[in-house]
Amino acid sequence: MQNDHSSNYRLEETSDPNQTPETKPSGIVEKIQQLGQTNVPDLGQDANIHCLTIIGQIEGHMQLPPQNKTTKYEHIIPQLVAIEQNPKIEGLLVILNTVGGDVEAGLAISEMISTLSKPSVSIVLGGGHSIGVPIAVSCSYSFIAETATMTIHPIRLTGLVIGVPQSFEYMDKMQERVVRFVTKHSDISEETFKDLMFAKGNLTRDIGTNVIGADAVEYGLIDEVGGVGAALVKLNEMIAAKKDSEEEGGILQ
Repeated sequence: MQNDHSSNYRLEETSDPNQTPETKPSGIVEKIQQLGQTNVPDLGQDANIHCLTIIGQIEGHMQLPPQNKTTKYEHIIPQLVAIEQNPKIEGLLVILNTVGGDVEAGLAISEMISTLSKPSVSIVLGGGHSIGVPIAVSCSYSFIAETATMTIHPIRLTGLVIGVPQSFEYMDKMQERVVRFVTKHSDISEETFKDLMFAKGNLTRDIGTNVIGADAVEYGLIDEVGGVGAALVKLNEMIAAKKDSEEEGGILQ
């Protein structure tokens, strides 16, 4: 299945009769202009790794102001489905530089990445804050740049809050969803993660912890410090290992 939604984001047709189809923007250029994403490679192309970028603020059910740099979850989810169904795609590289955002949208993206049948590697560049933490650990293997940071803090609400015990219980359950996912998909313990989450004095006017580069690895949150090159090497190794395993399985059958 090819993930080609270019018809949904088609640029306006030019009125210039001299413009030929060759001079019009290609589908992949439209994808970059509209979504900030490269198109999922067609079956005829040689690329076997899809790069998914999570940048800015993760936008959920509420549309953010136009000046905000956002990652829209309704754009990410169809790509993940197409990656799973496209036999030409053998691995996924997730690059994060995000301040966080909508909790449920972030968890939805995290769950989809963690359930892909294909190898996946994430790399935190700049920042992987708040709900970006579950996305970073959702991949099969995770990297963080030496200078990159990850902010771990409790869930916060903006807007009207109904002051009843049920509101606190709802927030507590949502918080536990995040804690369970992160501890399940990384080597950090629940106790350590909560200690970082509720630490005082580390963040100005807030509680939580800013974890930088090697510290994230030391806590067991991220697997390794490294850049894009190391991430691609690891992903190709995982793809090769998966192929060998499938070939051995076929021989045994």
